[in-house]
Amino acid sequence: MARVELVFIPAPAIGHLVSTLEFAKRLIHYDHRLFITVLCEFSLKSHLDAYIDSLVASLSLAHRIKLVHLPLVDSPPVELLKSIENFIYQYMESLVPHVRKALTDIVSSNSNYSQGDVVLVLDFFSMPMMDVANELGLPSYMFMTSNLGLLSLMFYLATRHNQISSELEESDAPLRLQGFQNPVPSSVLPTPAFCKDGGYSAYVKLAQRFRETKGIIVNSIEELESYSFSSMNDGAETPPIYMVGPVLDLNGQPHPSMDQVQNDKILKWLDEQPHSSVVFLCFGSMGKFGASQLREIASGLQRSGHRFLWSVRVQQPTTIDEILPEGFLEQIGSKGMICNEWAPQVKILAHSAVGGFLSHCGWNSILESLWYGVPVATWPIYAEQQLNAFRMVREFGLAVDLRLDYKDRGDDHIVSAEEIETAVKHLMEGDSEVRKKVKEMSETARKSVEEGGSSFTAIGKLINSIIGSNYY
Repeated sequence: MARVELVFIPAPAIGHLVSTLEFAKRLIHYDHRLFITVLCEFSLKSHLDAYIDSLVASLSLAHRIKLVHLPLVDSPPVELLKSIENFIYQYMESLVPHVRKALTDIVSSNSNYSQGDVVLVLDFFSMPMMDVANELGLPSYMFMTSNLGLLSLMFYLATRHNQISSELEESDAPLRLQGFQNPVPSSVLPTPAFCKDGGYSAYVKLAQRFRETKGIIVNSIEELESYSFSSMNDGAETPPIYMVGPVLDLNGQPHPSMDQVQNDKILKWLDEQPHSSVVFLCFGSMGKFGASQLREIASGLQRSGHRFLWSVRVQQPTTIDEILPEGFLEQIGSKGMICNEWAPQVKILAHSAVGGFLSHCGWNSILESLWYGVPVATWPIYAEQQLNAFRMVREFGLAVDLRLDYKDRGDDHIVSAEEIETAVKHLMEGDSEVRKKVKEMSETARKSVEEGGSSFTAIGKLINSIIGSNYY
């Protein structure tokens, strides 16, 4: 009986880590021949260690998944933070010697098993490890924690770079990208595509390695991205694509900074609200706004007349109470609730009182909202979120357009109270076409991971490719 050890190397970011561990859990429940090792060194977020250990310890099959902590490395020079993507790329490159040693040890310890018993599964940002895999003769797959939209852009950048080895310009005409039904305006492309401080270079270096893998595993749903999947999974230049999503942590592991008292207060307040009456506002770990924008949000919410739960993170060293319009909290009374910093997003989206989600459009957040059938109003902020928002609104018709191309550039790019009011009212319409389509996609997402569903089937095909037997 074949035994295969899959070695995952996630990027040092909570979203990437959670998706990796949840997918690892799904794999070992699917096939008893699979064993998982996760190589991680999280000096950028040292508080994750306890989270990882507790998650692994909770698994019923914990003996088949283990974590190997790589030695600490120095962070790249602080000036590289002009591009966080370049910073992460340089950081991952510095881990290569330690990954080489760890993989050599793993291969040696598995020497009693058949050749090819160790397989590498690389994160989007872990492409520098391809060289180690090639040195050791290990097959490599990529686990894409985002979606086919970003993958298509990355393929485009790698191909374009062969002819035009310079950054894109924001004044460029809309792009025709494989897998997109509409031209893609430059305003919704990720900032690294234009970045002259290493971001573009990092993206290209990563993208140039994608097609060297034996397969690309995507945390998305085939039915959601059916047009992209059929046009990109051509079996020619592109490795096989496996749509295995949604891969989600539905238990909603609490953030270490979470206030349990506040958590209980939030859920109690939601219990007291009518069905689908609350709009939830949350903008991710980097979604901080200045005072002017926060006041516009507050005014827009009040003018909308809808109940709301607002997770707030402020840029300056002050409290939200000092920023809000005078008398705001008294005027909204029990119709609204503000929570500072961290909120239990999964539990909130799962609650029957929540009827809409004003979101930064991070991919995990989008998948969570679709899973629970909660429509989104788009307010992207960083990374590929603008591209996600564009696809949700223009390509899929599954979201309300608040902004598609927002980038935080200070008071010159404020989203007005009027815009927020309009978007919230549209979002909370009970019989809107968007809401109906989101409910349908929620059912599709849940069926996809059941036996016989598209994601379940894709995992079977992936395992067949990895093990090389007629498994599925």
